[in-house]
Amino acid sequence: MTAHVTSPQFKQNATKALADDQLQKAMSNVRQGFIDKRAAVAAKLPEFEALRDSARDIKNHALQNLDLYLERWEEKVTAAGGQVHWARTADEACGAVLDICRRVGAKTVTKGKSMISEEIALNAALETAGITPVETDLGEYIIQLRGELPSHIIAPAVHLNATQVESDFRRVHTHLDPQRDLSQPVQLLTEARGVLRDKFLSADVGITGANFLIAETGTSVIVTNEGNGDLTQILPRIHIVIASIEKVVPTLEDVSQILRVLARSATGQEMSVYTTFSTGPRRPGDPDGPEEYHVIVLDNGRSAMLGTAFQDMLRCIRCGACMNHCPVYHAVGGHAYGWVYPGPMGAVLSPSLIGVDKAGHLPNASTFCGRCESVCPVRIPLPKMMRHWREREFERHLSPATVRSGIAFWGFFAKRPALYRLATRAAMGALAWFGRRKGAFKSLPLAGCWTQYRDFPAPQGGTFQAQWKAKRGGR
Repeated sequence: MTAHVTSPQFKQNATKALADDQLQKAMSNVRQGFIDKRAAVAAKLPEFEALRDSARDIKNHALQNLDLYLERWEEKVTAAGGQVHWARTADEACGAVLDICRRVGAKTVTKGKSMISEEIALNAALETAGITPVETDLGEYIIQLRGELPSHIIAPAVHLNATQVESDFRRVHTHLDPQRDLSQPVQLLTEARGVLRDKFLSADVGITGANFLIAETGTSVIVTNEGNGDLTQILPRIHIVIASIEKVVPTLEDVSQILRVLARSATGQEMSVYTTFSTGPRRPGDPDGPEEYHVIVLDNGRSAMLGTAFQDMLRCIRCGACMNHCPVYHAVGGHAYGWVYPGPMGAVLSPSLIGVDKAGHLPNASTFCGRCESVCPVRIPLPKMMRHWREREFERHLSPATVRSGIAFWGFFAKRPALYRLATRAAMGALAWFGRRKGAFKSLPLAGCWTQYRDFPAPQGGTFQAQWKAKRGGR
């Protein structure tokens, strides 16, 4: 599972990303593609904020009674003719998939977009077993051709431009006319559709993720904007759903409420193009559908989050709004985060799943501006949980020694208010005097990481505390 984890190199990854002109141009499209659309569609729905509260409460209730709803959901799946496989770890989940594929002699597997399959490195496990996985979501298909991880949880190839995609298609689709015109995005889409259509028809097994598992009916729900999800689950003889334990919700009514904030938060749509409900295998008289329906339910560290400071993270419905609005994500893209979950949600979830020792840099990749929490459709307090991870990193002495000593130095003064005020007045006075001519410093002792990339303004006026005291009339 952790073969692709490179989070400890976040600083190096970020530096490389900042120098990548093509990436910077691609990331500049995020505002038009996500932020503005979300704001516009949310403004048209007067009850949007009330729906966010309702979605939060539904998820909280489900998490507080998770065992009961998972048991109820399993009963309903079994009654509908499906089979449930419980997996504690990534290896167990991959093993369950491989067991099913081997039993039916599968050679080719089509996959709908699934972050859980990325989390457990399912494609690598299938390939090692001699089974060919084919990603059918257009973005996932493109990054599979490139051998990359997704750079966004709903737009995996947001970091690429059309020229790069054309180059990859010409490199891989060697059976097609080398003189074909691929200068327009619609031509790229048409080519991908034609190549993938043959894969859909020949696949032995179809694998999808699940946005929700409905305890009331034993149903799995996928939300997509392409028809690939439906083709993946109805054409092959076997349909495998991979989902994590926190995806369960109590009722169909609950799902209908959450869906009203999901697409609006994710892509600025009132509703996604496809919202597909699947309950069991094909029944007598059904015109299509799989002969077998399996659901693999993954824990992989999530149950350990229950009852902790990080339980609220399990409310996440994977809309991507937090990263769409995150200035750090905008600057460096998703690959800098080093694993499958980028942005603010990844900064909280990744340390929970793979350990703060491997992903401790990520909670520090935040300005704490609060934009992520302000747009989260289920109101997850992401900045607060990033602070919790910073505390744990500090407690375990995983942060650099310079950081720990610097905080200890600051803490000495912070515990002594009179000394703190005296020291800050003296420091500000000295900086104001030395910087009086240029108005800023291009280098400062102990501040090289700041002045390497930006000037340090010379202080003007008194300290914040002095100004606050003066404003309140000396109180």
